[in-house]
Amino acid sequence: MAIDLQYLMFLQNLRASTGGIFDEFFNALSKFAVDLLPFLPFIIFWAVSKKWGYRFLTTLHVASLVNGIIKLTVCAYRPWIRSDAIQPAGDSKTAATGYSFPSGHTMNATALYGTTVAWQRKERPWLAVLCAVLLALTAFSRNFLGVHTPQDVIVSFCETLVIILIVGKLQDKLSGNGKALDILTFVGIAACILSLVYIKLKPYPMDYVDGQLLVDPVKMMNDSFKAAGAFLGFVIGSFIDRHYLHYEIPEGKKSLALMTAVGAFLLLAWKELFAPATIVPVLGGHWGNFVARFIMVFFAMVVWPYCIMKAKD
Repeated sequence: MAIDLQYLMFLQNLRASTGGIFDEFFNALSKFAVDLLPFLPFIIFWAVSKKWGYRFLTTLHVASLVNGIIKLTVCAYRPWIRSDAIQPAGDSKTAATGYSFPSGHTMNATALYGTTVAWQRKERPWLAVLCAVLLALTAFSRNFLGVHTPQDVIVSFCETLVIILIVGKLQDKLSGNGKALDILTFVGIAACILSLVYIKLKPYPMDYVDGQLLVDPVKMMNDSFKAAGAFLGFVIGSFIDRHYLHYEIPEGKKSLALMTAVGAFLLLAWKELFAPATIVPVLGGHWGNFVARFIMVFFAMVVWPYCIMKAKD
């Protein structure tokens, strides 16, 4: 057995010897990183700091797109497919989406907790330390639960850390340079289109066992279509904001907190309830997810900021 799987077996035995008492804790950390934490950038953008909101959003959407492309390039199978001895905790076999390498949960956690560390390391060191601990625990949870190998987690962390640093440097350098930002907008649109062409046309492994396809590459593409739709919604939404909306946080406005809470609830309801029940079934897993995420992010970047500015106290 490969050394990475031996490490997962060690953790699997640890789970068994402790009666699974830590399973729910680590599972909750993982779910929080992908189910709720991605809404943090919108809240920051609407009500806390537009500059840092943009940094969070850029980092998250670039990292999501890059992570998806790497996943669909490497096409690494999940640990339990590589070895029958690996038995992940809980419903991981059915809940896990996409190929294994690199870890999407770790990417999310690194993009959001990591950017928070960069933001708050001087103003609120305690918060930066807390986020660093949560990042480390979330990354470890992917190994502890048996859903990712160590290399899945390490590469995801490193790739996202590089993106955090690049986005920070570019934001500082290009702030106020409208022409350069417009060029990046069109580069982003082109990158989104090319990424979709690439993942649709590239070959995928088609391995069968007893007549059953081990991993269906069509299903594996869904997360990347989500990432591409969200990325395009962000790129176009930010262009409209710069040129037409000019959103500024209405500090002191009594309705700001309520509008922020309502906006976050609407995004969550769209992601978890309405989109899966409407657009996704009609358009299918690929383009349904693409359009649903585009609408969600575009709404967050353009429609809701407009509503916040127009709301009366």
